[in-house]
Amino acid sequence: MAPGIYYGVHVPSRNLTEVTAFEGDARKAVAIVMWYQQWGMTDGSQYLQSEWMNEVRTHGSIPLVTWEPWNPFQGVNQPAYALQQIIDGMYDAYILTWAQASIAWGHPYFLRFAHEMNGNWFPWSEQTNGNTAGQFVLAWQHVHNLFTTQSVTNVTWVWCPNIAYPGSTPLQELYPGDAFVDWVGMDGYNWGSNQGHVWQPFSSVFQQTYQELLSMTTRPLMIAETASAEQGGNKANWITDAFVSQLPHHFPSVRAVTWFNENKETDWRIESSPTAQNAFATAIQSSLYASNQYASLATSPIPPPSGVHK
Repeated sequence: MAPGIYYGVHVPSRNLTEVTAFEGDARKAVAIVMWYQQWGMTDGSQYLQSEWMNEVRTHGSIPLVTWEPWNPFQGVNQPAYALQQIIDGMYDAYILTWAQASIAWGHPYFLRFAHEMNGNWFPWSEQTNGNTAGQFVLAWQHVHNLFTTQSVTNVTWVWCPNIAYPGSTPLQELYPGDAFVDWVGMDGYNWGSNQGHVWQPFSSVFQQTYQELLSMTTRPLMIAETASAEQGGNKANWITDAFVSQLPHHFPSVRAVTWFNENKETDWRIESSPTAQNAFATAIQSSLYASNQYASLATSPIPPPSGVHK
């Protein structure tokens, strides 16, 4: 079986030691390394990290940057990061700096801008921060157009909502259009019994949103964040079902999946229990899941792995 799905991870810091520790526990190296960068930081981490991206690429993995227009320490309501401010050009100098740094770096990478925009927990949501309907698309297109003016050709744009839920903004309202998007994504978790949730198998986490995305676009699809809690069910079984049954057989259009390996709201890591770790390591050995063979990747937008698993 040729690889059909990029397999990736997010670890808490930009540190290859953490990536390789995860790979040791998973018994397989990753095709994608995902991390977060915020516009509102002032310590230099707001800029494209070419040294770190070189490390990831040399490791054979593809960088996936989640690019967030906010200061993560100031909550949801941040008037400085209202969508209208982006549309009006308040951040053009910063965006152009990033675009030019992308050209200078020169290799393909995923850029996941303003993710989970259909929720209500980020300043770029149309439900918060004084934003209104229609502004997200305008802000996205504005940022994308600035990259186009600089003739940036090595960025693969990832539009990635959270899984739909009662009260989330309809996805159709938020989609900028295929001319502005290279991949579409979705983020979804099995929270188990944490925070008032109920245990959900992989299929019920993703099926509704998956079908909705397929009805909107033929762009390649990724799960940019997923993981399971331990509380409320059997995490090892959840992982086995997700990677052995659901992804290969019931979600054939998913061409990348990134595990959120962090102890945050709960312990999402594969290492939360020996049974979970073993289930993940066993499932991910399948040749369906692409490993770190991309040190010389040169194609943009980044294509799905060569194998087709429909």
